[in-house]
Amino acid sequence: MRLRALLLLLVLLLAAPFQAAQAEPARLALGGSALTPAPAGWWQRVFGPEALQLQLALDRPVPWRAFLVGDPARLVVDLQGVDLTGQDPAQLFGHDMAPAIRWGSFRRGWSRLVIELPGPYRVARAGLRTQGPEARLRVALEPVAPDDFSPRPSAAAALRNLPEPAQMPEAPPRAPGLTVTLDPGHGGFDPGAQAGTDTEAALVLTFALELRRALEARGVTVAMTRDSDVYVRLEDRMTAARASGSHLLMSLHADALPQGQAAGATVYVWNPASDDRAAAQLALRHQRDDLLAGMNLRGQDDALAMALMDFARMDTQPRSEAFARLLTSRMALRGIGLHGRPVQGAAFSVLKSPDIPSVLLELGFISDQTDLANLTDPEWRARMVEAVAEATTGWWRDEQARAGLLRH
Repeated sequence: MRLRALLLLLVLLLAAPFQAAQAEPARLALGGSALTPAPAGWWQRVFGPEALQLQLALDRPVPWRAFLVGDPARLVVDLQGVDLTGQDPAQLFGHDMAPAIRWGSFRRGWSRLVIELPGPYRVARAGLRTQGPEARLRVALEPVAPDDFSPRPSAAAALRNLPEPAQMPEAPPRAPGLTVTLDPGHGGFDPGAQAGTDTEAALVLTFALELRRALEARGVTVAMTRDSDVYVRLEDRMTAARASGSHLLMSLHADALPQGQAAGATVYVWNPASDDRAAAQLALRHQRDDLLAGMNLRGQDDALAMALMDFARMDTQPRSEAFARLLTSRMALRGIGLHGRPVQGAAFSVLKSPDIPSVLLELGFISDQTDLANLTDPEWRARMVEAVAEATTGWWRDEQARAGLLRH
């Protein structure tokens, strides 16, 4: 027992001088330190800029790091446990090869050396040699073209020893001034298509609410024909879009067909071949002052009402088709499965509005197992929401450019 205690005491006595030395800060030996031109070819010697080499002689090895920052280009060398107090950077051999050299303490236990470089450089090599009586830190710098200069992304963060700034996603394009009516199909006593416990009315309402949030985040004003499980007559859906001053009506559905007959997203626009029949239906089913925004057709006969609606549709039909094409392209880019004919014509009631560009988006067919799985998958819906939101803001930018070309 006594022998073990004596051995422990001997170890402590032998370690004490070493620990005391380690407690003392390391010192920079200015006589062995320098900033000098590095060996280079004749071209650099004649035309410059020259490659540089920094050598720092220390009385013992220490942890270190070296990196570049920009604006202006600078080499930063951090040394742990080194005391530079009382030493003048102007005494460093070769200090005049750099526009400026500064050093000092920058945080507890660390010193920092900053060399302003004569141009853009890269760190070609860096290392600490520990053989011999002194430790020597060498940093070799090679000149590079401005486009090849690769400093830390944030000089402020690097110099303050902070983490690099987080890479934040770009804000989505905004579409101020745009009003869109979202029309989740069915609702209330009309569940639409059904697949087990899932109903079309519930699925499209969930999607519509998620799409509303995405559009509003882009500055779009969103009106809803319904935001709960209620029934809204087909005629009232167009009336609601017109009353809100909407620039676009988007009806959302998820239909069902016999197994294997249809799958994938589809966008429907008004089919001009059904125009005459539809105009007659509109004239019968709507109040005359609800057929065209800004026009009162009360007291006018059916022929005049239909002629005015035809005239209005000459403007809105191409705009509906343009949105449908843009929407299918954005869905394809997002990896959304599309129907074999992704844009089709139809005579659906919600497409009949002659003065509001209108589309019906069939999100998928719940009779298809893959489509049903997609509709109930939050990640898939998020991709579809982004595709629709991107198409909507892109369409509005095109509309704004188009408006600037029209004669008033």
